[in-house]
Amino acid sequence: MENKGIYIYGIVPNFYGTEYFRLLKNLGVNFISFDNISAIVSENETEHINFLDRESLAHLLVHHQKTIEGIMAIGFNMILPMKLGTIVPAKKDVLNILENGHDLIISILKKIESLTEIDMVATWANLSGVLKEISVQPDIVALKDEILKKTDTLSQIEQVKVGMLVQTKLNEKNKTIELKILDALSSFCIDVKIHEVMNDKMVTNSAFLINRNKKEKFEQVIDQLDEEFKGLLNFKLVGPLPCYSFYTIEIKELNAEHVVLAKKKLGLSDESTESEVKKAYFEKAKLLHPDAHSNNGEEEDFNSINNAYLTLLEYHTAVKQSSKDDYSSLVKEKEIENLILVKIKE
Repeated sequence: MENKGIYIYGIVPNFYGTEYFRLLKNLGVNFISFDNISAIVSENETEHINFLDRESLAHLLVHHQKTIEGIMAIGFNMILPMKLGTIVPAKKDVLNILENGHDLIISILKKIESLTEIDMVATWANLSGVLKEISVQPDIVALKDEILKKTDTLSQIEQVKVGMLVQTKLNEKNKTIELKILDALSSFCIDVKIHEVMNDKMVTNSAFLINRNKKEKFEQVIDQLDEEFKGLLNFKLVGPLPCYSFYTIEIKELNAEHVVLAKKKLGLSDESTESEVKKAYFEKAKLLHPDAHSNNGEEEDFNSINNAYLTLLEYHTAVKQSSKDDYSSLVKEKEIENLILVKIKE
């Protein structure tokens, strides 16, 4: 399903000179401005991300990241990335995002003004050697001996048991080393995100949020760790990058039916303030919280009202973004249509 629309890569402040914005054309992108911020965009026919196969998704990810990094190379070192695959139908929708999310976007741009992300992957240089070391640990040898007392060879099930114990030991070893690496880097990193490792060879896959002027110090510590581990690990650094892992903008379209159902679930009237939403939720939560009951049905009811509460909080936030009004009420369903929430991707 291909849709002709506007793809949004990220958002930048407008204090960069006009010569920077002119250079964007060399990357095949353009910009749409609102007030003091601009969205970096391209117009093309793009299949919706939900319909992409694995290979196409990988190509989109590479293109998305290369484009953003190309924008940085021009001189836009402050860029707030959009969630991968963000496409809207028309320019007015881009302007709607910029207007509704303006206060949030400005606050984040201020936070990342001097920050950058560095991604670090550490892998075993010789995984087979590490596994051999683990396989001669006393508890694993004892397990094998116990099995071999009963039979001359390990059955498939017994091999799985041994393999699972070896995997547990490897995971523990990886975690110990990961914590040592993080401890060495923690003193000058503002934040860290631990991503999922892709295979047994990968010890850690981490993203670090640092001040740009700490990049050289970061690399020095990695060099020190490399020496300390004496070639046991291979370190790979990627960066400086936009703050993908910490601050990525996401657009969520609110479902009118879900808002109405959430209102009914909490027993609220057509017009209720945010404080009334919170009061209704806490009253019901006290009655249904799983800590107070063991009934599975009551736990499901608690989850249901919790989801209703989160839906209404998102709705109130979206209304505030849209109206710039301190008061938001649960209004008629037709007024919920086309309402969007601009948020940080979780």
